Formats: sequence, structure tokens, C-alpha cells
Amino acid sequence: MKVVIIDDDKSSGKALADLLETKYDMEVLGCALCGLDGLAMVNRYQPDVLFLDVQLPDVNGLDFLDKLSGFVHRRCQVVMYTAYDEYILTAFRKQAFDVLLKPINPQELDTIVRRLEKEAEKEAGKELVAEKEAEKEAERVVGAGVKNAPVANGKLLFYTNSVDFRLVDKENVCLFQYNHEVRCWEVVVADNRKPIRLKRSVKSTDLLALAPHFMQVNQKFIVNINYLIEVVDNVCHFYPPFDEIDYVKVGRLYRKKLIDRFLSI
Repeated sequence: MKVVIIDDDKSSGKALADLLETKYDMEVLGCALCGLDGLAMVNRYQPDVLFLDVQLPDVNGLDFLDKLSGFVHRRCQVVMYTAYDEYILTAFRKQAFDVLLKPINPQELDTIVRRLEKEAEKEAGKELVAEKEAEKEAERVVGAGVKNAPVANGKLLFYTNSVDFRLVDKENVCLFQYNHEVRCWEVVVADNRKPIRLKRSVKSTDLLALAPHFMQVNQKFIVNINYLIEVVDNVCHFYPPFDEIDYVKVGRLYRKKLIDRFLSI
């Protein structure tokens, strides 16, 4: 899960970030020290989870919640993060997912993370249903600016904007990656040094529908399993010419589905 932390205490925010990344399957995209920077960070990264301090130098965290809906384009669970328990009731009334009291109690954090994971599993289940529906449409033109050419040459047509497009051999695609900075998917191919940026309207279900060997391994990456050699410490390793790629991690929620695609010994 992608996480943003907003806490004016830099050391406190870093301690929480270290816990989330070392103990749990979470990727902390950034830590903001004030509400204004926090809103910009949320708008940029579109996190799955936001840990929000109540007392910030420029805005009250509870008031921040009222503004949040205008900056998120997807479901974002908010965990209020405070040393004062009198804010708990108000936080829940404002639809906070949970409240984490300072100093951090590891057991409380563990309970909150488990609840977050259960919610993420529900969302992943919904995505799986959508993926199955998308697979049924794999041989026709799929929406949102991605086309699977129904010709025998095995090439894919990717629209890079409303007019321009790039033809790519399906077998030359190693992976699709989501670029948080520009909020769009990119495709990594063998004959191109830089990833090819796709239209913002492209969704993960559109990409998964292109071929059965494209599998999602976390929220940010969809890989071509024909290039996958091994997974070590949850990091994917690929055959040449993609053997230098070492930044693709298998998320806990996607691991079982990936393993089930292969015969295990």
C-alpha cells in the first residue's frame, strides 16, 4: 500500500515511516511537515493510506479532513495520528478510518495495519472481478486509449496522446509501471531506452486485458511473466535485456495469485 505521512514532528514521522516500511508491506511516498505541503503531496501521489497528525502548524488536522476530498481521485484511508485522545470521537465523525495515539504502541499499529490490509483485500477482490471481465474482452479493442491490434503481427498500439501512437511488439514488453508524478501508466519495452508514457485514462484492467502473460504484482507494476526468472526477497528478476531492472517488488496481496500461475515443486 502507498502511504503519505503528515506530521510537523520530523523525527516522529520518520519513526512511523521506518516502522511501516520495515515491518509491513507499505511504501511511504513522502512525509510532509505541514498541511499545505501535505495536500500537495496527497494530490501528487494519490496514496492508499494517509497518516495525519491533528496539530499542524498551518491547519488543524480535523479541518484538513474536510478539504481532503477535493484532492484525492481514489479511495484513501485516513488514520489520525495524535498524542491527544480527546480528538478521537471527532475524527471518527469526520470519517477517519482509525486513530493512532502517540507515542506509537506497536500492537495498536499492528491492529490498524491489519484492518487496512483487510480493506485492501476487499478492493483487490473487486479489481480481480474487473480483471476477469477485462480478460474476456482481450481480443477486441479495449478502451481508454489502448488497443490490442487484432492482426497476426502481434503488435500493440499504444496511444501516447489524443493523436500520436507507438507500435510495440507484444513480446518486447517487460512491464507496465505507474508513474506517480504524472499519474499515468508507462510501458517498458526492449527497443526503447525510456519508458513510453501512456494516456492518463489508461487503467490497469486495460493493460491486463492485452495478454494473459501480463500479471499485476503490486499496485504500481504489471509484469510480463515470460521474462520473469525469479523472485528474491519479494524483488522480481528478469531475463535479458531487462536483467538490470531490480525495483519491482511483489506485494503481499498479489503474491499468491502470481505463484498460482506456475507449477510448484
